[in-house]
Amino acid sequence: MEALTASSEGPMADGPRVNSMSTSGNLPDPETEQQNGISADEIALYDRQIRLWGVKAQERIRSAKVLLVTVKAIGAEIAKNLILNGIGSLTIIDNGQVIDNDLGAQYFLRDEDIGLNRAQAASTRLQELNPRVAVIPDISDVTTKGPDFYSSFDMIIATDLPFFSLSLINAAARMAKRPFYATGIHGFYGFIFADLIEHEYIIEREQSNRSTAVTSESTTRSIISVATKKENGKNIELVTKRETYTPIILANSSPLAPEYLKNRRRLKGVTPLLPALRALWDFERNTGRFPTHSREDLVSFTTLANEKLQELQLPVDTLKSDFLRSFMQNVGSEIVPTAAFVGGRLSEDAINVLGKREQPIQNLLLFDGENFQAPIYALHPIFEENGTAQQLPPAPPVDAGTMPQGNVDRPQGVNGGSTVSQNELSTMPSAPVGASQP
Repeated sequence: MEALTASSEGPMADGPRVNSMSTSGNLPDPETEQQNGISADEIALYDRQIRLWGVKAQERIRSAKVLLVTVKAIGAEIAKNLILNGIGSLTIIDNGQVIDNDLGAQYFLRDEDIGLNRAQAASTRLQELNPRVAVIPDISDVTTKGPDFYSSFDMIIATDLPFFSLSLINAAARMAKRPFYATGIHGFYGFIFADLIEHEYIIEREQSNRSTAVTSESTTRSIISVATKKENGKNIELVTKRETYTPIILANSSPLAPEYLKNRRRLKGVTPLLPALRALWDFERNTGRFPTHSREDLVSFTTLANEKLQELQLPVDTLKSDFLRSFMQNVGSEIVPTAAFVGGRLSEDAINVLGKREQPIQNLLLFDGENFQAPIYALHPIFEENGTAQQLPPAPPVDAGTMPQGNVDRPQGVNGGSTVSQNELSTMPSAPVGASQP
């Protein structure tokens, strides 16, 4: 089996990473840490992760208030990971009821929960994972919330919502100056989008012979300060970096970075999932649902996908009929392995962002479970004359009344492809084996 690979646009920090906890191997003195707000019991409970990222990061994490929108398969995975990592509180807002299809991929739900509110049913079992974390269910409709609602949280994570709803929640999060994530899965495929607005983080590494300069590394990333410290006889460099982000509504229409457009080999390596996902979002915005088995939907979606291919300036052979057929078979379904990887990857990034350590996702990760790949693309509006990221205007006011009510309609299996015949359509399975289709 081919190994899963993850790639990212732009330079990564070089050199071996170190941490005061991991290099010394010793836990902090309990009396000292109690004065800093973290108890001896918590030090014992979170022993391994404190050794990994240090006490200061854990203190930030333990005080964080996170909002999770919708708790289906991927939402449950994210909730589990954040709770086990010891955040301060997790508010789960979901006004949907548990249905039979939810039980296939959401392992915090049971048969007896059918008909109950999804947030309340899941919260009961999620709370058992870590009594120190406040798990708060909210059964109201997120589409009725304004920007003030989001300002009471330190991070917003939206899952399984239509693109229009994601865009408006993102705008509200920007008005509240809160980091925002959007994610969703479709069978073997998934995505993570991050808009952290402007995020600073610290990279710790052994100091090399060459000094690190305060400079711009890319159109979105810059080194803003460099400090050093001595630890275990080694010179440790603390590099503070700043990342700037773009809201999802602009990223969805932004071009690939110049290093792709100017490099034919890299351009040919771009995943077809990028134009396919953009086409799905457009189809969803135009119709309020996902594509179905019908010939009309097949033609419409294929046309949209080819339009997105041209907008991205990708080679014609990037989008093959076999891929389109596979993608459309997966649309609307949930499977646990995909939820585990995508949810785990988002949780890891969210924890790092809360702890202000390590380089975050910039800004769209696409997961292809068929080919075991998870590339990351930085999608931003670009001024061609200077090659720098466009300065974004203030977020527009959010009218909660204009947000679509509820989740997008999910069909009971979808088929398609650019050259799929009617005979092929009739024989194609409706979803991956073991998939749950909400």
